[in-house]
Amino acid sequence: MPKRDFTMPVAELAQMLARQAEAVCRHYLSAGRRQGHYWLVGDVHNTPGRSLFVRLSGGGTGKGAAGRWQDAAEGTHGDLLDLIRENCGLTDFRDVAEEARRFLGLAGSDSAPAAVSIDPAPNNTDDTDAMAAQVQRSARRLFAKAQSLPGTLGETYLRRRGITSVAVADIDSGALRFHPRCFYRATPDAMPEAWPALIAAVTDLDGMITGVHRTWLDPGGFDRIRLGKAPLETPRRAMGHLLGHAVRFGLANGLDVLVAGEGIETMLSLRCVMPNMPMAAALSAGHLAALLLPTGLRRLYIARDADSAGERALAGLTERAYAAGIEAITLSPSLGDFNDDLRALGLAELRAKLRVQLTPQDVARFMKPAEI
Repeated sequence: MPKRDFTMPVAELAQMLARQAEAVCRHYLSAGRRQGHYWLVGDVHNTPGRSLFVRLSGGGTGKGAAGRWQDAAEGTHGDLLDLIRENCGLTDFRDVAEEARRFLGLAGSDSAPAAVSIDPAPNNTDDTDAMAAQVQRSARRLFAKAQSLPGTLGETYLRRRGITSVAVADIDSGALRFHPRCFYRATPDAMPEAWPALIAAVTDLDGMITGVHRTWLDPGGFDRIRLGKAPLETPRRAMGHLLGHAVRFGLANGLDVLVAGEGIETMLSLRCVMPNMPMAAALSAGHLAALLLPTGLRRLYIARDADSAGERALAGLTERAYAAGIEAITLSPSLGDFNDDLRALGLAELRAKLRVQLTPQDVARFMKPAEI
């Protein structure tokens, strides 16, 4: 067994993990598989899939180093210490270091904790911050290059998802655009493919773009399986700084009432009934639970998805809202989500089901009257 070292710097610990990157992946991300120079898996929690890729070889430091990883769907990235932290659900970096030492065989069998001399966070912070800033700049460039949505395949896609009555209001809101040739890579080593895509701006509470969400679209038509998304393994991906932020319809700050949910189509479906209600699409269950709440918010409606991840997000965001003194009210779909309800049940039934879930004052203030 390697000699136990109580004063190992964090950088050396990260480098030791990087030299065994594939072994780390096989242990913590066993649902994935190797492809070329990368380990592919769904996410840091070992969900099957291909959104997250870990570099298995490369230089000693920086973006191309072994052990660096990125989740293309979530926009998160880091080194193997970050991966262990997320995978094991650890919050104290001393626990992360101890888990890494245990994996490397550096932790002794006695019960005394290892006195590792560490900073509060890994000392690759400068590299990580620089990478994050670069990704955010790329996201803003992509959104700037995208075109207005009216008359494009992006608008057609939304209309085929049943989202019609909010088209003009939200197409002109600055949240959504269309790119006719947005590049997609199945893996980091793959050749890029150009597909049309719906581009959504992810913003902070001040309206600053921190990232973008891309939905690649099928120019060949619309079917019930993909619902207009391109025939790609991961036709939805986000990039940039996402945690706490959202795709927003309506103002961000100065709100007293807000609806928050996961998907863009889910929130636009609700806006078909409540076009003046401010809404935020957090893009995933994990990000919904971590959504930053505006100053002055009094009441938060949480549009849950009917699955286990949606339940966890609902519980987490509800707890945070109550801790901040904000009333939290759950909006529940009849089917999987509110876009499923809109397409399967129709606008009138969606309106009727939402009416009984809102407070009476919000029905009068925000709900669109039924068309005669």
